[in-house]
Amino acid sequence: MSLSLQSPPFSALFSSSFLQGRLSFSAANLERLKFQRSFPRIRASSSSLDSGPITELDTVSSFSEIVPDTVIFDDFERFPPTAATVSSALLLGICSLPDTIFRNAIEMALADSGCYGLENSDLRLSCFFNKAMVNVGGDLAKLVPGRVSTEVDARLAYDTHGIIRKVHDLLKLYDEINVPPERLLFKIPSTWQGIEASRLLESEGIQTHLTFVYSFPQAAAAAQAGASVIQIFVGRIRDWARNHSGDPEIEAAIKRGEDPGLALVTKAYNYIHKNGYKSKLMAAAVRNKQDLFSLLGVDYIIAPLKVLQSLKESVTAPDEKYSFVRRLSPQSAATYSFSKEELVKWDQLSVASAMGPAAVELLGAGLEGYVNQAKRVEELFGKIWPPPNV
Repeated sequence: MSLSLQSPPFSALFSSSFLQGRLSFSAANLERLKFQRSFPRIRASSSSLDSGPITELDTVSSFSEIVPDTVIFDDFERFPPTAATVSSALLLGICSLPDTIFRNAIEMALADSGCYGLENSDLRLSCFFNKAMVNVGGDLAKLVPGRVSTEVDARLAYDTHGIIRKVHDLLKLYDEINVPPERLLFKIPSTWQGIEASRLLESEGIQTHLTFVYSFPQAAAAAQAGASVIQIFVGRIRDWARNHSGDPEIEAAIKRGEDPGLALVTKAYNYIHKNGYKSKLMAAAVRNKQDLFSLLGVDYIIAPLKVLQSLKESVTAPDEKYSFVRRLSPQSAATYSFSKEELVKWDQLSVASAMGPAAVELLGAGLEGYVNQAKRVEELFGKIWPPPNV
């Protein structure tokens, strides 16, 4: 995904202008998107930590829940997912693979009589989109024991009440197919309006998953909102730092000799635990084993399959297993110092003023990708509707 967006003025930070752009989507990776960025725990082997050699994967799994970044069906035995994500990217993948077990979920959505009867084509396509997401989410809920995270349409990223209405609509559809709310998360972009929607939904007992967090102000506001899961993209922040300058938060981390992505996860974790917030923190876009070792103790770590395979193939001898150190813990969080400015009650103005160009650009890039994927799904549905035998 291109991150060459120009940094807009703060006054435009939460405007709809971010919702335009395009994303190149590789068909070769569609199968891998079936369970992308889900929330499974990779469990340690049955061997005791004190009974001889174990793998590095066993050891690191005792500190954090290790999440496969891309899991295809052939990988279930190696890295069985216990939860999943349904998204517009997943729907595109299903539509490109006629033999997938989820194909019937799409066809049933396109044959839905309630959607079929809508005269307005935009409303009809939106109805098909919702039904398809929920039908696939329902199928996933039968396959995994954990939660299913459902992407909320990124075109609503700057509309708090639109996000809430969409989540309520999706919940109603899930209820119709007997998927209970406790099995569900709703994945919302971390614009201010998305953070506020998370706060209101969590107050109703609806679990939210805030994504596209690239700055401490976003993370702190998300924690204050009570989001169930907060997702930070370590590698994307590092990539931005390698090719850009001028972001105060990133430059402060580099001046301290720290990786800016790892530093943000550490700071957000300490903020959450020191202040007693309920949020779980997810470190995404982890690129290598050293990243993973540096984050041990965070709630979730999303790791590529090649990293997981390397961990699984690396044996840790009994005299070496204790060399793995928990980097993040509630105890260390208690001693972490925050400035008075960082401990404020974050609001729309303070978040917008404190977000640097990295967060602004990366948030915009993420949104344009999600928006274009959603548009592509609706365009595809428009071409294949009505399905055979309807």
